[in-house]
Amino acid sequence: MAALPQAISPTIAAIEAAIEFAEERDFDHVVRGSSIGHPCERHLFYRFRWAHQPEKFDGRKLRLFHTGHAEEARMIVWLDMAGVNVESVDPATGQQWEVVACNGHFKGHLDGEATGIIEAPVVRHLLECKTHNAKSFEQLKRCGVAVSKPEHVAQMQVYMHLRGLTRAFYLAKHKDSDELHAERVNYDAAHASALMAKAERIVAAEEAPHKVSSDPNYFLCKAFNCASYGICHAGDFALRNCRTCLQVEIRPGGVWHCHKHQVDLSIEDQRAGCPNHLFLPTLVPGEQVDADERSETVTYRLPGDVEWVDGRATVERSAP
Repeated sequence: MAALPQAISPTIAAIEAAIEFAEERDFDHVVRGSSIGHPCERHLFYRFRWAHQPEKFDGRKLRLFHTGHAEEARMIVWLDMAGVNVESVDPATGQQWEVVACNGHFKGHLDGEATGIIEAPVVRHLLECKTHNAKSFEQLKRCGVAVSKPEHVAQMQVYMHLRGLTRAFYLAKHKDSDELHAERVNYDAAHASALMAKAERIVAAEEAPHKVSSDPNYFLCKAFNCASYGICHAGDFALRNCRTCLQVEIRPGGVWHCHKHQVDLSIEDQRAGCPNHLFLPTLVPGEQVDADERSETVTYRLPGDVEWVDGRATVERSAP
């Protein structure tokens, strides 16, 4: 006789719910160094512009993230035990190492910097610690980090670039067996410069970059459940907030400035938006056909030959 499915423990359900509540994810305030290697620039633009809700994770996935962070701290302890000197915080601030670029609109955080790596004890290395599941770890050992995890290499390249380092030490751990794998990664100036140029394009862009594929079933879009799928392929409207408004200007110092109200916008302001919101045309799933500066409206033709007016007129009727 087949075993009956086990009922979900209400205590476990409560644990998952509590973790999800405690880890409510916010919008990315900046272009993140950990994401700059993502193959779709359009997705990064949508994230930076708060065009859709932040990606949500269930309790199990969030616990995996917590485990990864805890394991990375253990890996630093192991390096210290082996005689490697790891600085996991910036001595100038007492906080985690941070790199900043693109006039404050790009940021990243380092696991640390290390000297005394046995393979090259004098050279100061960027330190990057990662955990992998069984499949990922075997691919890493077989192909190397450059092939198996190009996003991790991209992260290391921009961090080395911004910290003036020439080597990175990549330490990976198998989540199940505790096996370790290490690689030294050389700084590649051309690769790093291309990635920083990519970050600058995303920050400066007022139009969505080209799609990674026009096929809605493309594996990066559909199979990976891309959070941008609805806007990119399904004709969804973007969210209404200051970052999706054409009246906002991105300024140095990480500042977002509203031309309409002539004020610098706090994160809370940006999230709230205002009744004078006008979508960036690139975020409307239709063709712009008219604009009236006096009435502060922009008219679009949506699929199905439907005319839609963005601006003051939308306050009096349902708006997306």
